[in-house]
Amino acid sequence: MAAESNSKSDILTLEKVREALIKQEDTIISRLIQRANFPLNSPAYDEGKFPSFPGSLLQFVVKETEALQSKVGRYESPEEHPFFPESLPPSLLPLPANPPVLHPAAGSININEKIWEFYFDELLPLFAAPGDDGSYASTASSDLDCLQAISRRIHYGYYVAEVKFKGSPQDYEPAIHDQDRDSLMKLLTFVDVEEMVKKRVEKKAKVFGQEVSLVDNANAKTDKHNASEKYKVDPSVVSRLYEEWIMPLTKLVQVEYLLRRLD
Repeated sequence: MAAESNSKSDILTLEKVREALIKQEDTIISRLIQRANFPLNSPAYDEGKFPSFPGSLLQFVVKETEALQSKVGRYESPEEHPFFPESLPPSLLPLPANPPVLHPAAGSININEKIWEFYFDELLPLFAAPGDDGSYASTASSDLDCLQAISRRIHYGYYVAEVKFKGSPQDYEPAIHDQDRDSLMKLLTFVDVEEMVKKRVEKKAKVFGQEVSLVDNANAKTDKHNASEKYKVDPSVVSRLYEEWIMPLTKLVQVEYLLRRLD
């Protein structure tokens, strides 16, 4: 994690950053598919359901996992942010030796509260089937995998903002001096690119999430239409995830970063 970020000092180009974002699409889709293996399992989110744990089982799993990951340096990477940052133990590993790539402002911008809110309130009901199979610990662990992948993708916006700023500082500096959020948002918005991303992740979700069948060719031809519509996660949900949440929140991170870029 930290080592990957350190290497960016030599490869921080828009092309390399975009390559990293595309790879993260694979991770996000795969983790959504893994989460879809479980039903909603709402008891995992009920506070007081398990007296042995403070809060909900999900909160306990997230806090304890983040504490362990903090000790091994996960949050030394600028794009990695905890969902429960209070009183995390320090890393036991030495700090990165390479010079920082980003402005220090990146460390103060954490929008995980927004990510947590949309994931559980809006996204999860779109792809997790109703029901309860009792696999609460596995469900909570899978939710954390999804949350961290989405959070990393959104906070990776720091690198997008930095490379765009360095490429055309004259375009961004007036808006930064004026603290003009709207102008920065316009500079960062490329509708054609966003449409391409939505189509790409939807296609990936179709490929990654197809239900494989071993029916013979005759039956396959007869049931071709129905088979083509069976996916582990509805591809339109993945497209919507990017359209409504990932891309807007990534641009929010970029704007917040650029507003502080000249401090």
